[in-house]
Amino acid sequence: MGMTPEREQEIAANLERAEQSIQAAKDLATKGYHDFAASRAYYAAFYGATALLLKEGLDFSKHSDVIALIHQRFVRTGKLSKEQGKDLNWLFEIRNIGDYGGIAHVSCAQAEQAIQAAESFLSAVKSLLNKSAG
Repeated sequence: MGMTPEREQEIAANLERAEQSIQAAKDLATKGYHDFAASRAYYAAFYGATALLLKEGLDFSKHSDVIALIHQRFVRTGKLSKEQGKDLNWLFEIRNIGDYGGIAHVSCAQAEQAIQAAESFLSAVKSLLNKSAG
């Protein structure tokens, strides 16, 4: 059963958003906006995760559902490493601080770490998408 062109486009659109989010995160971090950089880094991973689930024929908008399904379908099955699963969870937590933390803030080091985690998560996502493309 092949994928519809719409589904393909949706996957591509999510990957593009993921790339742009990483770029935005780097720009924000450079300017010292660490909270927002961490938030964008998380979104990069979230869009990547969404693309993976779309490939599986699953479509969820709730962040907690997306993360739970990534663990169920990809981390537990060994398609993604436990580290990558932990990274996704950590990015979600750091994004909550970045977006809703009140007096709590993301540090410069955490923002850098978030960007690295998102980049490594995204490259794993891409290799999985390429594997199943053939």
